[in-house]
Amino acid sequence: MQDAAPRLKGLVEQLLGTPLPLRVRAWDGSEAGPPAAPALVVRNRRALRRLLWKPGELGLARAWVSGDLGIEGDLYTALDLISGLVWERGEDARGLGAALRDPEVRAAVRGLVGMAGLPLPPAPPPEEVRRRRHLHTRRTDRSAISHHYDVGNDFYALVLGPSMVYSCAYWQEGATLEEAQRDKLELVARKLALKPGQRLLDVGCGWGSMAVHAARDHGVRVVGVTLSQEQAAYARKRVAEEGLTDWVEIRVQDYRDVTDGPYDAISSIGMAEHVGAERYLEYAETLGRLLAPGGRLLNHQIGRRPQRDESSYAVDAFIDAYVFPDGELAPVGTTVALLERAGFEVRDVEALREHYALTLRRWVANLEAGWSRAVRLTGVGRARVWRLYMAASAVAFERNQIGVNQVLAVKTPGTSGSSGMPLRARTWT
Repeated sequence: MQDAAPRLKGLVEQLLGTPLPLRVRAWDGSEAGPPAAPALVVRNRRALRRLLWKPGELGLARAWVSGDLGIEGDLYTALDLISGLVWERGEDARGLGAALRDPEVRAAVRGLVGMAGLPLPPAPPPEEVRRRRHLHTRRTDRSAISHHYDVGNDFYALVLGPSMVYSCAYWQEGATLEEAQRDKLELVARKLALKPGQRLLDVGCGWGSMAVHAARDHGVRVVGVTLSQEQAAYARKRVAEEGLTDWVEIRVQDYRDVTDGPYDAISSIGMAEHVGAERYLEYAETLGRLLAPGGRLLNHQIGRRPQRDESSYAVDAFIDAYVFPDGELAPVGTTVALLERAGFEVRDVEALREHYALTLRRWVANLEAGWSRAVRLTGVGRARVWRLYMAASAVAFERNQIGVNQVLAVKTPGTSGSSGMPLRARTWT
């Protein structure tokens, strides 16, 4: 009898206390749920065991990465519907104990256990990082960066396109991804008021896009630092091909070990998310010491919504285990406050939330178009991780669960109070 899907749908709805907005297709070929909705494809009983042993986001992620769970239909629609059940409700192991006091919930769990079969927990997919302490030492930061960025330059080129810029683009109507990324780099350069002969420190320089842009288009001498060996090798090759070896130096170096200041400007684009809450003031003070008086810092950083009780903040389980180990997000207000504590004067904050959603959708389209090659380059599990992470992040930006902000700050010299900034806001010259 093919009845796994209706049974599963009923038990999940009993467990959640709300209708399931997705269609369910089970391993026995049965289906249940709204016919026009995307289908949650439960390919085997192991998917249920993963969810029972790790309720909430991490269990779903393990089932997805391993291929035990899939989506048929529009992935963004499915994730948007799931986000209301998981991310916004906060369904995870921490709330399971209280939920199990409800007799109906206990009955639903017993039903799922009966459907799941053998009670032993499945091994996590090999792509999962099992470390859970956010120390942010030089060694642990280097390891975390390597996990994310040393996936292979060919894989990143497939996803990011020719710009090799791994942060949100700056969109205008009709622009290509390449054009929007160029406009973002130019926006950063204008906010920093880069001029020929100046020195720029690009913290977390990635594949060298900002360094090349600043040197080639603005006549600036650049030092770019990264902890990724693969990024550095790619960036150095790119610098040489552009004929900029006398203008750009790429180092494999922790920003805390940079000692050759002062610099006229510092760009930190998509790097501060790796710093960690306990290290953020140190990060800001370090960059302040490296800036010349009157120098500008452009900090481009993903931020989360503030919580009523900030002590309850927990790092996203899927992102921490599969994407950015040790990554931490902070509200933009916290970032601004810590930059000011470090001695900076914050002059402008620009929110680019919708721009990142658009960028992520383009990256997902690139990955899907080159799926077979992506699997050959990095393996099917890692490719699944990236598709889920980028699509879910796009939905999170669209739903205002997370944002991204460019914070422009100035190291105001001495007691003169002169910022060197224009009187008219957002002139950037």
